Amino acid sequence: MHEFASPAFLAVGNPSAWRLRHLLFACVALLAAANVRAQTPELEAPHAVAALEQGQAAEMGLGIQRNTRLAIRLYCDAAITGSAEGFFRIGRILARGPLHLRNPALANAYLAQAAQLGHHVAIDYFDESVPFAPLEGDCSKLDLGPLTEPFDLDGYLSALSPARRRIADLIRRHAASYGSEVRVALAIALAESNLNAEAVSPKNAQGVMQLIPRTQVRFGVTRPFDPESNIKGGLAYLKWLKARFDGDWELIAAAYNAGEGAVEKYGGIPPYRETEIYVKRVLFFAGIEGSGSI
Repeated sequence: MHEFASPAFLAVGNPSAWRLRHLLFACVALLAAANVRAQTPELEAPHAVAALEQGQAAEMGLGIQRNTRLAIRLYCDAAITGSAEGFFRIGRILARGPLHLRNPALANAYLAQAAQLGHHVAIDYFDESVPFAPLEGDCSKLDLGPLTEPFDLDGYLSALSPARRRIADLIRRHAASYGSEVRVALAIALAESNLNAEAVSPKNAQGVMQLIPRTQVRFGVTRPFDPESNIKGGLAYLKWLKARFDGDWELIAAAYNAGEGAVEKYGGIPPYRETEIYVKRVLFFAGIEGSGSI
């Protein structure tokens, strides 16, 4: 879990332009000296990459209606996992996006966080004429107004690559036989890997449904990078969770992310920031009302 307090150098009040840039470059240099690699979408964890790709679709209007506020929320989902790229994209929109969303001082704060995490392009988007605004908590507290439009799942899927559309078709084909709602199964796959059959997480979760080796053994998955085998294993796990949690999709999604033991320990969605936003994203993609409203 990650807390996003402002970096120490953000506390400097109204620094001169040369001082601000000097501090920012010094920060990046120190990170490089410590062998901290700049994060790019290719180096991020699959959950973060998925959120970045989905945010880009919302920002650019790829398959779905263009919605910059939704893009920021999806980039925020990536940022909460520690994604430098997620912080950068929020800062870029706040700096140079639609006029009604621009906030140069807050943009500087998000860009500085991205720079501190090793994003070497973020520094080019700073507005040195304004001071930093403080980052209070995490980006989920950005006041963007409610998102009332449902997620166009079919439209989003239609704009994906042919390979990923075939994977979506496999999920549609098998979901019913495992007692899973098709939209929920697709939403889980989108949140996990954005239908990337080759995805591997830092914890060695693998494939479309991001199954860890222990779960693969539980549900007989011997070829985790074969999309159909992986999907069947993920659907079998969802079926097991559905029986365990009486069909409560909030708890099922939480357990898929954090483990059924964590859900049982806390008697509900565990108080893990990443799990909370994961559940919201899954339910939003699936079109299920409740705490999934993002």
